[in-house]
Amino acid sequence: MLYAYPVDLETNPDGTITASFEGLPGATEGATREEALREARDLLVTSLSIYVDDGVAVPMPPAANGRPLVYVPMLEAAKLALHMAMLENKVSNVELARRLGVAESSVRRMRDLLHESKIGRVESALHALGRRATVEVLAVA
Repeated sequence: MLYAYPVDLETNPDGTITASFEGLPGATEGATREEALREARDLLVTSLSIYVDDGVAVPMPPAANGRPLVYVPMLEAAKLALHMAMLENKVSNVELARRLGVAESSVRRMRDLLHESKIGRVESALHALGRRATVEVLAVA
């Protein structure tokens, strides 16, 4: 799954630019388009973390329809994939911890988008759920 969400950018009367995502909570702004896009990435991760914290499915990105895309960073994308795989397989934190031979608190941290986990641990957890993470490198637009 490619976690790339189209962002809505709106220029305000004072020249700042507001960034928001269709169907996701929150908004942010920047003095320039580039700054607004950087801030939008943080907003996107924070907004998606609400779904993970609530234990519900993360909404799929809507069609871009010409809007710029904001990509979820690699580690956080892997964590989102882990969260979704756990939901699809109806695997609890406790069960995944048992499969991995770790404490349940380790699984909670692995799923926390705002916690700095090691990608290798997330990959191991995905593997325990029958998933494999891959990396795609794209040119910066």
